[in-house]
Amino acid sequence: MQTAPGAVCILAEGTPTMSESLLRASGHAVASEAMRTPLEKIAFQVNWLLERACAALVAAMILIIWFGVFERYVMRTGGTWTEELSRYTMIWGVLLAVPCAAYYREHIGLEMVLGMLSLRHRKNLILALDIVTIAFFLFMTYYGILLTKDGATAYATIFSMTMVIPFASVPVSSAFTAFQFFVAMLRMQRELKTQIASGGAA
Repeated sequence: MQTAPGAVCILAEGTPTMSESLLRASGHAVASEAMRTPLEKIAFQVNWLLERACAALVAAMILIIWFGVFERYVMRTGGTWTEELSRYTMIWGVLLAVPCAAYYREHIGLEMVLGMLSLRHRKNLILALDIVTIAFFLFMTYYGILLTKDGATAYATIFSMTMVIPFASVPVSSAFTAFQFFVAMLRMQRELKTQIASGGAA
């Protein structure tokens, strides 16, 4: 039996279960222009930019690594800057991918407990978990700002560069992630509220 993304299946015993990931399925809502609120439109644009920034950073990392191999084994100049620069590029790329995952709710989550709850209780638990998650990334934003300030007095071994740029990846990615989780939380709560109102609660 096929169901729509995010739909709740009712077993013969009357116990609701998720036909597929309820958390992940809420990401399907972002594909419909008609369903976007002004806040979701901003989130969409932010995610659009971040996805392309991640792609550019990954491409840059690959090129830097290949140039490092060429420099070491063909040119034999003995330069080591490519290794460190590729590392910082990778860090930025990986951390900027976190808010992209949050936007689509593609983050790792334990759904076994959610599947055992009624839709109404599931809604409350997801809300609580989302609030904790947002609070965590807001804390990481604050901590990352302090870390970045400290990076002004620390130096990398390449280009006489301070560690401000590498450390800035933490508060920037955390701030974007907190925002995208907030938008995804509103979207999820709206969908669950609609399902409950239509008689989907156990």
